Amino acid sequence: MTRRTEENAGLLFVLSGPSGVGKGAVCRELLAGNPRLRLSVSVTTREPRRGEAEGKSYYFRSRAEFETMVQDGLLLEWAEVYGHFYGTPRLPVQDILAGGGDVLLEIDIQGALKVREALPGCILIFVAPPSEAVVRERLAGRGSETPEVMARRLACLGEEMGFLPRYDYAVVNDTVARAAAQVGAIMSAEHLRASRYRGWRAGNGKRGDTADDERTAP
Repeated sequence: MTRRTEENAGLLFVLSGPSGVGKGAVCRELLAGNPRLRLSVSVTTREPRRGEAEGKSYYFRSRAEFETMVQDGLLLEWAEVYGHFYGTPRLPVQDILAGGGDVLLEIDIQGALKVREALPGCILIFVAPPSEAVVRERLAGRGSETPEVMARRLACLGEEMGFLPRYDYAVVNDTVARAAAQVGAIMSAEHLRASRYRGWRAGNGKRGDTADDERTAP
C-alpha cells in the first residue's frame, strides 16, 4: 500500500513582476525542463519585438480585433499597459487544465491580479529584480525601448514592487538558472500540498485503513 497525490489536476501558475525583470527568460528555462508545463500565449496590440514570433511569443492583433475578443468574452483577463492592450485567451488555459497539464502564464501585474479574481486557485509568483540598476540594464538591452518609454517603466518600478505582498511567492531573478530552479521548486511543492492530497485506499477500498487507526485509550 502506498500513498498517492492527485496527479491528474492541472495547476495554473502566474508569473509576473516589473517590466524588465526578466520574466520571459525565466519562463523559457522552466519550459525547457518541464514537459508537463504549457505556456499560455497572450494576445497583444503592440508591435512584435526583435525575435518574437506570432503564436509563440504572442498573438499580435489590431486594436479592433482585440476589442472584439473582449466583447465576445474570449479573454480570461485583459489590461492596458504602457499604451498597449494585453490579454489571456480563456479557452486554451481551460483546455490544458482540464487535460491535466500545468499552465504557465507570464503577464503584467494588473493581469495577474485579475486572473486571481477569476480563478482564485491559481498560484501567483512575483519575479523581483536584484536592483533598479539591473532593470535599467535589461531594458536597455532590449534595443526596442525609446528613452521616454524606459523612463516611464523605471518610474513605475517602485509602485509595481508594492504589489509583491499580494502574491503567494516571491523570487529574485539575479540569475535565470537560479530563479527558474526556485520557481520549479514552488511548482513541485504546490502539487504536494496537503489540501491536494487524495489519500490511498486499503484492500477493502476504505480510506485510512491503517494500523495507526487502531488506537486504544490509555
